[in-house]
Amino acid sequence: MIGSLRGTVLERSTDGSALIETSGVGYVVHVTPRTLAELEPTSPAFLYVHHHIREDAQTLYGFLSRDEKSTFQTLIATHGVGPALAMAILATHSPATLVDIVASSDHAALTLVPGVGKKTAERLLIELKSRLSLPLIDVATSTSNGSSVMSDVREALIGLGYSESEIRDALRSVSGDLDAASMLRESLRVLGVRRA
Repeated sequence: MIGSLRGTVLERSTDGSALIETSGVGYVVHVTPRTLAELEPTSPAFLYVHHHIREDAQTLYGFLSRDEKSTFQTLIATHGVGPALAMAILATHSPATLVDIVASSDHAALTLVPGVGKKTAERLLIELKSRLSLPLIDVATSTSNGSSVMSDVREALIGLGYSESEIRDALRSVSGDLDAASMLRESLRVLGVRRA
């Protein structure tokens, strides 16, 4: 089993994979768009790797942090979540954001992931509560930190008159690692460009 790769980035592909050469062997590794942006061709790279083996294929999934890899492994161990959906979730939400979303039962934030509808989001929240390491917070009395930054930004955009579909598309384009003010600013910039 391959657990990590250290080598040189040979190329990046538009299908979300990178070719990384290690000791003369090139490995195709599937990564999130955020990770792909970090992998500059000809630059050195280190990735934590999940080696996914099926009867008909072997696929490598690469991550910049151990936390991201373990979240991916938790997701694919969840009923109904394959590697493609797990990567889509991590492309939309960082591991820390995902923990916040699950802790605060934020269904709407999970539906920002392409391919996740309301029913799937509800099922995922139930299953992930027992699998992810959730912070010990009282959700009923938690601050906006515990209730998910995305939820606050969504409420603000609804208050400004944007539709659910506009908000969903805008939030998919914005990094989940931002604070509420920065995320709102970026969302408004994206929405302004799209309406122009």
